[in-house]
Amino acid sequence: MSENKIPVAKKTSNKRTTARLAAVQALYQMDIGDTSLEKILVEFASHRLGQEIEGDQYLEVDHDFFSQIVKGVIKKQLEIDPLIDEKLSDEWPVSRIDATLRAILRAGVFELVGRKDIPQKVVINEYVDVAKSFYQDDAAGMVNGVLDKVAKSL
Repeated sequence: MSENKIPVAKKTSNKRTTARLAAVQALYQMDIGDTSLEKILVEFASHRLGQEIEGDQYLEVDHDFFSQIVKGVIKKQLEIDPLIDEKLSDEWPVSRIDATLRAILRAGVFELVGRKDIPQKVVINEYVDVAKSFYQDDAAGMVNGVLDKVAKSL
């Protein structure tokens, strides 16, 4: 995955779907690049969200929703990671999985825990689609399984 590129969402995508994609990219960048929350929010708001990058026009984003996800994951990460770890195999804790998958799972679990106004099935389906944007293998199935187990445990 390119560190600086958010997959272009389908034309039928809504602003929240695009915000989820951008939030996963921001969380990924913060994780591997040790970028601060403030810097990432400014960078995405001024240079990425809804912009044209390398000839690709990115869709409009719900900026507030994007910010809620990124800030929420950071604020609740000590609560989120154990929930993910409980659903993963002992050999593959959240700290050992791919950084993009980690970002997807953290964002999805944040929404399941912190956004009771959004139906769990919607959250799960959205993050399965996000996983499909980044992976062509069975990662989407893993995201579905982990998020489904977390949802049932809530």
